[in-house]
Amino acid sequence: MSNMRLKDFPSLMRVTDANDILFNYMKTEVQNCLESSAIIFNTFDEHEGKVLEAIASKSPNIYTVGPLHLLCRHLPESEFKSFRSNLWKEDPECLKWLNEKEPNSVAYVNYGSITVMTDEQMKEFAWGLANSGHPFLWIVRPDMVTGDSAILSQEFYEEIKDRGMIANWCPQDKVLSHPSVSVFLTHGGWNSILESVCGGVPIICWPFFAEQQTNCRYASTTWGIGMEVNRDASREDIAALVKEIMEGDKGKLIRQNVQDWRKKAEAATDVGGASFNNFNKCIKEVLHYHH
Repeated sequence: MSNMRLKDFPSLMRVTDANDILFNYMKTEVQNCLESSAIIFNTFDEHEGKVLEAIASKSPNIYTVGPLHLLCRHLPESEFKSFRSNLWKEDPECLKWLNEKEPNSVAYVNYGSITVMTDEQMKEFAWGLANSGHPFLWIVRPDMVTGDSAILSQEFYEEIKDRGMIANWCPQDKVLSHPSVSVFLTHGGWNSILESVCGGVPIICWPFFAEQQTNCRYASTTWGIGMEVNRDASREDIAALVKEIMEGDKGKLIRQNVQDWRKKAEAATDVGGASFNNFNKCIKEVLHYHH
């Protein structure tokens, strides 16, 4: 992996104690994976070529079958369509609200299903969004702020009343493929990164823990599909990044890159594409073992 700094390593790896429980658990599990009869990855070959080659040299039976939710577009309409990969009840109002907005005008903000922030961070993000001058859809879970639940001031609600929507949860893949959405502020979890690529939406990353730092580093360097926020993000930082991606020259370049990746992801999951074929091959292997 090139361009990696210590702070881009998964948070579980940055330990100084040789007896760290989580680190040792990860180490053991990775070794176990390499000894399994096959490994299935929710990614596609071009997206992570070098890393996949390195893994293949240690464990030859690997199947890249992603992005999975693009692969799902081949499923017939049925009750299986209702399987969704999130832990929260979705609010369909978001999509109605987006329908009323101009194309490419909305910043979508969602820090995932488990990330938490402090009250202070919440205020900085809130005012950064307000000060960017762009409409935004912000998903704020009931448990998102550590300690007391966050209280945003009346002044803030006044400031954003015609252009900000705050909701509890939404069908994220549908939001990211909505024509009104222009940028995605995310913690950079793997599902979010893939859904962003598939929607062709550039990202602003505020990584929190686990592998999010690594994903964000790749997004802002190798793939060139986004920019990263400093850990102690200020409202000025947030507003400037939103403006740069939505209005600036660097934003144009990033937008072009993410469209290119979107096409590659679609090609991989098309009938006859690499991920499509790998998925079929994997199923055949499984059935073969089964008999």
